[in-house]
Amino acid sequence: MAVNVSDKKIKTIVKESVREVLRSEIMKLRALVLPEISEKEQKDIEKRYGAPSKKAVKSYTLKI
Repeated sequence: MAVNVSDKKIKTIVKESVREVLRSEIMKLRALVLPEISEKEQKDIEKRYGAPSKKAVKSYTLKI
């Protein structure tokens, strides 16, 4: 049984797959380099600058 798939279609599928993997890996790297702060520091930040007024636009859950 032969499946006919054009070169452009294969290239598009591979491109999308690579993008997804890169996006996921970059998000993991960003999560690793984010500094952790204590509750005291967070409260101090909120006291100085106010609590965030907007809800998160995007949210990702990653297993590291």
